[in-house]
Parts: sequence; C-alpha cells; structure tokens
Amino acid sequence: MVPDVSTGDRSRGLLSYLFGPGRRNEHTDPHIVAAFAMPGINDPGRVPLDQHHGALGELADYLDQPVKLREQRLGKKVPQHVWHCPVRTAPGDRYLTDGEWAEVARRIVHSTGIAEHGDDAACRWIAVRHAEDHIHIMATSVREDGRRPRNKGDGRRAQAECRRIETELGLRRLKPGDATAPKTPSGPEVAKAERQGRKNTARVWLREHAYAAAAAARDEDEFFAVLTSLGIKVRPRLGPVTGEVTGYSLATADDTDAKGMPIFYSGSALAPDLSLNRLRERFGLADGKAAGQATALHTSRTDAGASWRQADGELRAAYMLVTGGTAVDEADAKVQAQAAAFAELLHNTAVSAPRQLRAEIQAAAIAFNRANRSAIRADHRAADALRQAGRTLLTSSTGRDGDFVAAALTSAVFLLIALSEWHAQRGHAQQAAAALQSLVHLRAAQQHAARPALAQLAARAPSPQAQDRLAAAVRATIPDHAHRILADPAWPALSTALAQAESAGNPPRRALADLSKQRELDTADRPAEVLVWRLRTATAERVSQRARSAASRSARPVKNAIRTAVPAPRPRALGSDTHRRGF
Repeated sequence: MVPDVSTGDRSRGLLSYLFGPGRRNEHTDPHIVAAFAMPGINDPGRVPLDQHHGALGELADYLDQPVKLREQRLGKKVPQHVWHCPVRTAPGDRYLTDGEWAEVARRIVHSTGIAEHGDDAACRWIAVRHAEDHIHIMATSVREDGRRPRNKGDGRRAQAECRRIETELGLRRLKPGDATAPKTPSGPEVAKAERQGRKNTARVWLREHAYAAAAAARDEDEFFAVLTSLGIKVRPRLGPVTGEVTGYSLATADDTDAKGMPIFYSGSALAPDLSLNRLRERFGLADGKAAGQATALHTSRTDAGASWRQADGELRAAYMLVTGGTAVDEADAKVQAQAAAFAELLHNTAVSAPRQLRAEIQAAAIAFNRANRSAIRADHRAADALRQAGRTLLTSSTGRDGDFVAAALTSAVFLLIALSEWHAQRGHAQQAAAALQSLVHLRAAQQHAARPALAQLAARAPSPQAQDRLAAAVRATIPDHAHRILADPAWPALSTALAQAESAGNPPRRALADLSKQRELDTADRPAEVLVWRLRTATAERVSQRARSAASRSARPVKNAIRTAVPAPRPRALGSDTHRRGF
C-alpha cells in the first residue's frame, strides 16, 4: 500500500480532477467513502449531472471555510493549504470494500496529524474512491480553531501506518522507507510522459543524467558543464547577500508548463544526495595532491588494462572493508561512502566498458541509485580511492582488455553482494532490494564479459596428466574449497591459467596460496572462475612489472653512453673574448 503526500493551493481544481473522468477516462464511479463531517453537503459523485458543478463549488467552499477565516484574521494568504494523499494497493492485492477504504482513510489522517480521532477541531477532509485499487484523501490544512495542523513528517508517518494496515488487512507488505528515497513522479508527470511517448518522466530522466554527470565530474563547475553539454538547462540559485551559488535546478528542453516555460526541478527534488551541499561533500573531499592527480587523469589517456586493474584492486579493497564485520558508527559511515563511490563507478563503467556490456551495466547503475544512500551519513574521504578508480576508467584507451574487464566486473559483483547484505543487516529494506535488482543486471554483464575468455582458455586446457598434477596442487593448497573448484565448469579454464602462470615463473602452489586468502571463495557460486580472473590479473601484473624493470635497467646505460659521448664544455679563460662580451 503506497501513500504519496503532496500539497497545493487550489481546492476546486483538485476536486474537479477527483470527481471528473480522469485525464484518460480512467475514473469510474468517483464517490466519497469517508469524510470529516459534511452536514447537508452533497457528494458530487452522487448528484445528477446538471447539478455536478454546483456540488463541486459547494464542497470546495465548505472545505475552504477555515482557510478563508484564517486569511481574514491574518490579512494574508494561507500558502499550500490543500493537502493531498493518494493511497494505492499493490498489484495483486485483494479487493477492498468502500468500508475498508473508509477505515484506511481515517487511519491515514489520524496518523499524519490532519485529523486525529476524537478531535472535533481538526482539519476538514474527504476521501474519494474512483478506482478499485486506490483512493484520494484531500484536506484543507487549517483546523476549525484556525491553527495549522501538526503534521510534520506526514509522508513518513503515512508510510508507517500503511505498513501496519497491510499486516492487518492481509495485503502485500512493501518495504519500509527511511526518508531517503527520491520523490516519485506525480500522476500528471506520468501522464505527460505517456502523451509524449517517453519511457521516463522528466524528473526521472534528469535524475539519471544528474547521477551520471556527478560520477564523471571533479567539481561542481564540471558537473554543470557536463549537464549543459547534454542539452539540460541549468539554473543556479544565488544567495541574496553574497551572490554565491547556494543551489541549482535542472530542466529538459521539451518539458514545459502551459505558458511554454521550462519546468525546473531542484537537485534535492530529484534525489536527496543530488542537492548542491551533498555534491559538494563529494567534490570537496580531496586535498591538493589528490585533486592534482584527478586533473592528470582527466587530461591524459591511460592504458586500458591499467585502468581496469586499478578498478579491480579498489573494488577488492572496498569488499574487504564492507565485509569487515564491525558495526561501529564510524565503520558504517565508511561503508556508506563505499556504496556512494561504487554507484559512481557503475555509471562510469557503463560509459567505458565494451559496447556489448553497456546496456546491462547502465541498468545496474540506475537500479543501484536507490541503494547508494541511507540514513547513515557517508564519510566520503574513506572512498576516495574507489571514486578515483572509477573516474580513471573514463580516460582509458581502447585495447585488448577483456580479461581485466571480466576481473573487475567479478569484483564488482562480490562488492554488490556485500553491500546488499550490509543494507539488509541494518534494516535498509529498500536499499537491499535495489542492490539485488542491480545485481541481476551486473551479473548478466559479468557473464557476458567472461564467456568468450573462459571458452578460449578451456579450449587450450593442458593434457589430462597436467590437469591431474594441477588438481593435486589445488587439493594440497586449498583443501576447504578443492571439491567445489574442481567441480566448477570453469576448472578447465583455471587449469590453463595455472599452466600459464607456471610458465611465467609462478609455481601453481605458490599462486594458489596467494589467491586462497581471498574471502570471495567462501561465497562464490563458481570459485574456479573467480580464481581464473584473480590469477590472470596477477600474472599480467607480474609480467608488466618485469617489463618496467627491464626498461628501467636498459635506460641507465643509454643515459651514461650519451653523457660520455657529449664532450664536457671547456672552461673559459677569464680574459677570453666570450667573457668580455658578457656571454
């Protein structure tokens, strides 16, 4: 059961919608199922058609009476006096009678402070049903005694009451919220998107692009520049005294109001962590040295393999931090920071990964947007390394980096599983559900990336005798996981990777001993595949280090030879012409 609290300033306009046919003729039999008190007031849904408009005006005047009296007493308008809360059951829920919906409405207005039980001076309200699965509760938020209601946190309180109603009425229980979810698109926003043939509303489209821009940007200037380059209108909010930027709003080019003016959404209206203050917490976390490094990353192209190896290493470090097992507040703040940085890395990976993987990774990034924040305030400095690794991917050049991409995505899958479990352990139900939804897409991308390389390695598997020798090394080195490793369909690929590592100077037992310390083997469905990517990246790193060392050693004699070949300058005589001329 989903409530959605909002406010407005036109009672008659909302009533016309509630008792009208709907924007797509979806309203069937609109009528009042519950109300505060309506002595002699007709239900607009139960009068003859020729009396309909008169009944609407009469009801609007009745609801607005306390508002008008307050305005006369204070001499000014009451702002946003119309309180509106649609309540909808989940798909598949049983049919609720008018009497059951009436009880739902009474409980919602009581729990939110609009009209508590037994309070004769409460706000005036009605509940209108015009479909099987939902009602609309409308109230004017001025009490009979002229005061405003104490309804702070009404959205959160309505959610909590709906969770109790679901249990009592046997409805599907939805995940409890924690006031960190972004605002859902309104009915008119959804209807506009459908009329324009768009998949998402303007609010959702702007939110997704704002997250992607924040992931790629180093500071707020670059953030706004990226958004502008995407054709998004940016309107900064300036402080009245200092003139400094204190906030911002975004609008799309084709989302306009009745006057043709762009409809702007503030950053915080898109999502809590897209407010300018929250973005500044991320952008301003690096010291001068780190900022310089970030600039270098954005101004030069880096080796693709190195970028993906760096991402893989930071993902594994983040996994170790998340699975550390401590529950102190400081550690939770660091884990929450890893979740926020991981969200950015997913967005940047969706841009830099091979083209055939991008759709699934982008879907994973969008789904994880809900899991990247909770009521725990993040210590963003703790995740600077992971964030920088994600930005480095944006500068990587194209190349034969399939192994490194698959390895990084494998590490990302394990980190995502760890973050979903961390959220679940702390009661973050919506975040845990979003993480699991993201995991479906990320696993699909990881498997797509891994399949060709695993098939190629399996096709080059060593002889049966060599495989038996390597299997013996597995049993001796990793006895607790040996059975699962050898039964994994990826074992032939792992045997090839072990043989290649041996050829590169890394004996199988030593290589396996180094890899067996990783915690992922305890939970991996396919431990042999995990070892393949760990071993391949480790082998590549060893080869790369040898190449760098060899290049360094060969460069020294060359420098010495150049130094020897160039004659040293002869000392000038004090009385020479050159000295006299001042050169």
